[in-house]
Amino acid sequence: MQTPLRRGLPRVEGGEPWPPAGSFAELNVPDTAAADTNASDTTAAAAVPEPESEELTAVAVRRGLPRVPGGDAYPPVTETLLPVPAAAQKDTAPVTVAPPVAERVAPAKENVAVGVEKQEVGRDWGRWLTAAVSLGFALALGVLLARFIAGTEWGADFLARYDGNQPLPEGTPVGLPAWLNWAHFFNMFLLALIVKTGLAVRSERKPEAFWAPKSNPRAKISLTLWLHLMLDIAWVVLGAVFYVLLFTTGQWVRIVPTSWDTFPNAISAGLQYLTLDWPVENGWVHYNALQELTYFAVVFVAAPLAIISGARMSPWWPKGWSFVSMKAARSIHFPTMIFFVVFTVTHVGLVLLTGMRRNLNAMFAARGDLDPATYATDWTGTLVFLGAFALLALAWFAARPMFVAPLARLTGHVSNR
Repeated sequence: MQTPLRRGLPRVEGGEPWPPAGSFAELNVPDTAAADTNASDTTAAAAVPEPESEELTAVAVRRGLPRVPGGDAYPPVTETLLPVPAAAQKDTAPVTVAPPVAERVAPAKENVAVGVEKQEVGRDWGRWLTAAVSLGFALALGVLLARFIAGTEWGADFLARYDGNQPLPEGTPVGLPAWLNWAHFFNMFLLALIVKTGLAVRSERKPEAFWAPKSNPRAKISLTLWLHLMLDIAWVVLGAVFYVLLFTTGQWVRIVPTSWDTFPNAISAGLQYLTLDWPVENGWVHYNALQELTYFAVVFVAAPLAIISGARMSPWWPKGWSFVSMKAARSIHFPTMIFFVVFTVTHVGLVLLTGMRRNLNAMFAARGDLDPATYATDWTGTLVFLGAFALLALAWFAARPMFVAPLARLTGHVSNR
C-alpha cells in the first residue's frame, strides 16, 4: 500500500512546498494491519502522479506508533525515493537521509562541549605563557636598568647614603621568638590550603558533595566551600592571636615603619636586588627596609582586605549589610589572592637563595644567634622546614570530599546532592 508524505519547505525560492502534493511512499503493510487502514488511503493511492524526472532523492519517512499490538513502528520503512523537481535538479544537491534525532543532536552537543573545553584550556595555557614571557622580559629589563643606575655617579652616591637596612628605634627586640616561628608555620599551612580551596571553589561546576547546617538543611553549600570557610575562620583566629602577641612583645616595630628613611632605604634595597648584588641582611637582628614594607603590606593591608572581601562573599554575610557590594568584594578578593601567591613565591625563593640554613634556622627553629662556623653545620631549621612541608603536602592531598566529609558531619549534614 501507499501512504501520503508530510510536506515541508520548498526546494527552490518561491516554489511550492516539497514534496509535491499527492506524493506517497510505497509500503509493505502486514496482512494483519490491512483491515485497519482507512479507505481514504486506498482511494488516494490511485492519485499517485507519475515522476516528471528520472532523478530520485531519498526522503526520510516519519514513523509513529505500531498499528498492531506488539508490532514495529509504523510505517515499517524509514525512507522513500521521490523525484526531484526539474527546476531544482541543477541547483540542489542530492539529499541523503538524516540520522535519527538522538544520533544527530547528542554527538553534536558532546563535540561542541569538548571543543569549547579544549579552546578554554588552550586560552589558559596561552595566557600563562604570555604572562611568563612578559614577566621574564620585564625582569631582564629591570636588571639592565638597575645595573645602569648603580653604575652612574648619582646611583653610587644614593646606594652609599642609603644602604637598604631598616632604621629601628632603640629598644627593638633582637631575635625571633618561638611563638613567631609557630605562627609562621601555621600561616604558611593555612594560607596554602586557603588558596587551593579558593581556586577549587572558583572553578567548581558540579560539586561532589554538599554541606548544610543542622538548623537549616536546605541552606546547602558545596563541601569545598565549607572547607574554604573553615580554613578562613582558623586563619582569622590565628591572625587575632598574632596581632596580640605582635604588639604585646614589641615585635611590631620590626614590620611597621617608624622613620621616613625607611622609604629611600627600601628603594635602595630593591635596586640592590635588581642588580643581583643583593643587600647583606640578617633577619635575626633586622630586616632590610623593603622587607619591612612588604611584611607591613601583608599583615596590615592584604590580610584585612582578604578577610573583609571574603566575609562579604560568604553565605553568612547579613543580607541587610549593603555597605560593601558583592561586585567590590569580588574585585578585591581574587587580586589579593594573586598578591599572596606572588609574595609567597618571591619570599621562599629569596629565603633559599640568600642563606638557606641561616634563614630557616631563624624562621623555623628560633636559632639565629649562632656564629658563622656553626651555621655551616646546623641543619635544625632545614629539617623542621622539611617536616612542615611534608605535613602541608599531606594536608593538600587530604583536602578532598572523602576525607573532609567526616569532619563536616560534625557541624552539619553532608550529601552528594
